[in-house]
Parts: sequence; structure tokens; C-alpha cells
Amino acid sequence: MMKYLQKIGKSLMLPVAVLPAAGILYGIGYWIDPTGWGANSIIAAFLIKAASAIIDQIPILFAVGVAVGMAHDHDGTSALAGLVSFLMITTLLSTGAVAMYKGVDTSEVPAAFGKISNAFIGILSGIIGSSCYNRFRSTQLPDWLAFFSGKRCVAIVTAMASIVASIVLYFVWPIIYGALVAFGTSILGLGPVGAGIYAMLNRALIPLGLHHALNAVFWFDTANINDLGLFWSGADGAVKGVTGQYMTGFFPVMMFGLPAGALAMYHTAKDSKKKVAASLLMAGALASIFTGITEPLEFSFMFMAPGLYLVHAILTGISAAICAALPFRVGFNFSAGFVDWLLSFKAPMAVNPWLLFPIGLAFGIVYYVLFRFVITKFDLKTPGREDDEEDEENIEIGNSDFELMATIILGGLGGKANIKEIDYCATRVRVEVEDYTQVDEKKIKSAGVPGLVRPSKNTVQVVVGPKVQFVFDEIKKLM
Repeated sequence: MMKYLQKIGKSLMLPVAVLPAAGILYGIGYWIDPTGWGANSIIAAFLIKAASAIIDQIPILFAVGVAVGMAHDHDGTSALAGLVSFLMITTLLSTGAVAMYKGVDTSEVPAAFGKISNAFIGILSGIIGSSCYNRFRSTQLPDWLAFFSGKRCVAIVTAMASIVASIVLYFVWPIIYGALVAFGTSILGLGPVGAGIYAMLNRALIPLGLHHALNAVFWFDTANINDLGLFWSGADGAVKGVTGQYMTGFFPVMMFGLPAGALAMYHTAKDSKKKVAASLLMAGALASIFTGITEPLEFSFMFMAPGLYLVHAILTGISAAICAALPFRVGFNFSAGFVDWLLSFKAPMAVNPWLLFPIGLAFGIVYYVLFRFVITKFDLKTPGREDDEEDEENIEIGNSDFELMATIILGGLGGKANIKEIDYCATRVRVEVEDYTQVDEKKIKSAGVPGLVRPSKNTVQVVVGPKVQFVFDEIKKLM
């Protein structure tokens, strides 16, 4: 199970790499026009719209990214299957569609169906698409249906599987969503403890896309709290020193804690992978600090190291509880980043915004120490610590004739008839063979590759180095 979650985590790296750009664009646009969000500046409007084109489509990005990453050979057909699944599920379970099924007005449809387009559905769609691709990509149909054989049948099978998934979600999704709203309403009277429980669950539910259910309870007027609206308006119902308690605790985490956690992940990355890890983690940290967009960092480790993500969720809850107990209130319109913190100074319900720095620094230290300890103690596979090989990033292969290398390697593996499954990672061509006795290790090494690994009887890993993609592409041509 853990290995499967780590594979999902790796698959998310492709779409996650796009998110920091959106965070930075949002931040600059919001900085230029903090009150109008583009209404007062065409430059701000342009930047904000460009950012929203990415952020608003996170579920689709995840559907495509997971589908490609989970497919055995990363073929584009799997991406199409993931997209088909996402479009099927979100269309079949949209508010308008459910209203039609029930024969009622859209206002009578459970609110859960208004939140069906979320990260969880995106990831689920990617899994459905890739699973159908892996299972049916080589299906042979009778002659009269031959046109739909092989990869062409994947999207059709995916559509049918997505209909089944939609039927299940039709009954299950409202129950889950409703339970979360009910739970959120039940902890309203717990003060700082309730704020801590909410914040912890807010982070814990992000992988499922269900945090919006809780946000609707605490930030808006779902249960007569409206923490966000009252903080900025100061209208009747706002209480100085209380209003804003469901937002304040996110600032130390997003501006200090998570970036410090990113630093810990960088320091614990393998030396050969530090540069790659730094590019991802630094971009995510900047987005978190400046705009409060945390998805680039959180999705980089939540599936690869779920235990570490649990630590993050608990720390977020502690931050919220402490901040709610202190004479400290700040709020946001977008998220808990530097821009919103600065704007909080003018908010009618703000209390001692400057306290963010001592509290944030303390949480930054706690995050760094705990993240570093947990990562090294339990050997968690955070960015730069994946099971891919320690020093193979720096390998220089002796032969630059990739076509010749591919021919020799394929011959040493017993030829294309002996290949059951083939893929590649950062440095290795990974192969599952039909008959392990046909593998000629000496012949494979004669191609100039640095080494060979046999994890199991029918599995062969040919160590190539950072140019592995070019060798793999030539092998695929030969096949």
C-alpha cells in the first residue's frame, strides 16, 4: 500500500511543478491590486487570470498527471483516459445533472455535488484511467471490432468504469460531505481547541478535496460564523479578539513552518538529487510565503510520506489553537501569505499583526527540527530521497550511441519476445521479463552500462544514468 501511495506521489510531481508559477502570478497580481483583484489594473487582471487558469484546474491537472505517471509506459493514451474519467464523473455528478435525476430544482440538490470537482476526484480519475490503460492497452477484439483493439479501447473501458464510480459516489459523496459539515458545526463552542481541531482537519482533508466542506462552515455563513467576512467588514456579529480565530493560525504555518519543512527536506535529500529537489522545494516555499498557496509543497510529500503529512496537519492544528488563545488576529481574502498578512493591518478586526514574526519563527524552528528528525528516523521518501539509486545521477555512460546500446541491451534481455513490461525511472531501465534464464548479464554490460540489478527473479534493472530516457526511447523503437 505504501509503495502504491508513493507511486501516486511521484505521479503528482508533474502537475505539482506547474503550481508555483500560478502562486507567484497570483501574488504579484494581488499585490498590484489588493482590493479590486484586477478591476483597477489591467496588468493585475492579466496576471490573476493567468494564475487562475492553473489553480482553478488543479483537479484536471491531477487527473492527467496521475494517469500518465501510473501508466506502465507513460503513454499519452493514459492521459486521455484520465481526462475522460474526470469529465465523466464531474458531469454525471454535477448539480444540474443530479437535479435532473431527482426531478427537483437545483437549489434542492445536496451541496456536496457543488464541490465534486476537487483534487480527490482528479486523483481518482487518474487512477481509473491508468488502471484501465494498464489492463486493456493490449486487448485484441474480433475482426469486426478490430478498429477498437489495443489502445483505442482504453477510453471506452474507462468511460464505463467511470460510470460505475459515479454511481457509487452518487450515494457516498453526500454522506461524507454532510458528515464533515455536521462535525465542523459541532466543535464551534470549543474556542481555541476547536480552532485547532478545525485547522488540523483542514490540512488532513486536502488530499481528499474535502477541506472545502469545513471551510464553508468556519469561513463563510454556512453556520452563522462567517469568520472571513466579519473579519474584513467588522459588521454586526464581529467580536474584537475573537473574529479571525479560524484564519490566524494558518499564517505561521504557511509563511514560516512549511518553508522550514521544505528546507529540512532539502537538507535530507541525497547529495546527487539536491539540485532537483531544491528547484521544486524553493519554488513551492516562495509560493507558500508570498501567496499562501501550499499545494506545491504539500502534494510533493503527502503521498510519498503520509506520516510526515500527518505531522504537518497536527502542527497546523497546534498553531491555530495557540494563535486563537493569544491576543493575535489576522485574516485573508485569498490565503495566509505575506500579501494578505500585510493587508490585515487595515482590517477592522485585526489584533497585533506583528506577533506573526515571533510565533512564526518559533514554528519555523519546530517544523525544521521535527521534519528533519522524522524524515531521517523513518527514512521517509520525500523529494530527493526516493528509492531511485544513490549515486547514479552522476554516472557518465561510456557509449553515446544510444541505438547501439539499446540493441545490445534488448538482446541481452532475451529480445522483445521476452519483455513482459518495460519502464524507466531517473537512472534505470526497469524490465519485467517472461523467462529470467534468457537474460545475459554479460551481454547487457557490454553495452557500456555501469551495472545491473536483479531485485527479483523476473525483474531486471539496467543502470544507465541520467541519459536513461534516450536509451529507453531507442529500446521502444526496436520493440
